[in-house]
Amino acid sequence: MAENQKNSEELTDFGFERIPRSEKQDRVRDVFDSVSDRYDLMNDLMSLGLHRAWKRFALSKTALQLGGSALDVAAGSGDLSEGMARQVGSTGRVVVTDINFSMLDKGRARLIDSGLVRNVAYLQADAEKLPLDTPLFDCVTIGFGLRNVTDKIAALGAMYKVLRPGGRLLILEFSKPKLGLLGSAYDFYSFQVLPRLGRLIVGDADSYRYLAESIRVHPDQDTLKTMMGTQGFERCEYYNLSGGIVSLHIGFKF
Repeated sequence: MAENQKNSEELTDFGFERIPRSEKQDRVRDVFDSVSDRYDLMNDLMSLGLHRAWKRFALSKTALQLGGSALDVAAGSGDLSEGMARQVGSTGRVVVTDINFSMLDKGRARLIDSGLVRNVAYLQADAEKLPLDTPLFDCVTIGFGLRNVTDKIAALGAMYKVLRPGGRLLILEFSKPKLGLLGSAYDFYSFQVLPRLGRLIVGDADSYRYLAESIRVHPDQDTLKTMMGTQGFERCEYYNLSGGIVSLHIGFKF
C-alpha cells in the first residue's frame, strides 16, 4: 500500500532526476550537510570568485536604510545577511533563515566573527512555510537558494506575505546564460570540472553534480519574472550578470 502511494505521488526535480516531492527536502538537506564545511571555498572555486561581485550588486539594490529591517531566506553562510546587517545598522534588524541547521550555524558564526550580534536574529525555517505571518520587512533576499526549493510558488507567496507595503524581494540565482559559442565550455565546466572539484575539495562529487543539474532545470529569467507576478509582486524586473550566468530579479509589494 505504501509503495503504491509513493508511486502515485507527484514528482519534482532533483537535478535531472525526478523524485517524489516528499523526498526532495531531505535530499537537498543532505547535499548541504555534506558541503557546509567547505561551502565558501567551493563558492570561490565554482564561480572563479565572481559570486562576491554578484552579491555586491544585489546588496546595492536593497534600498535599505539605517533602522530598516530585512529577511535573508536560505541564507547559507551569510554573505547577504552580513551586508544587510551593515546597511540597517545597530538600530535595524536582519533575520537570517535557512532550512539547513549546519548552514545556518555556519552563517551565524560568520556574522559573530564580523561583530554583528545585536541586530541579527536566526531562525531555522522552510522558505515555503516561513513561520512569520505579518508584514515585517523592508527587503527580503534569497541568494542561490530558490532553485533548491520544492514549491517555488509557495516560497514566493511566503516571502510576499512578510514584506511591508513598499518593500522589495531580491532573488539572486543562477539562470540561463547567453553565452553563444562559450556555451559548450560552460557545460563542460559545470558537468565535468565542478564534480571533480567537489570530489577533490569536499570528497563529494555527487552533490556538486546535483548543484550543476539544478541550475539547468531552474526556471529561466522570464519564467521566474512571471511567477513573481502571479504572487502579487509588481514592477518585476531582472538584471543579467556575467552574460546571464546569474540573474538578479527584483519585485515590489505595493
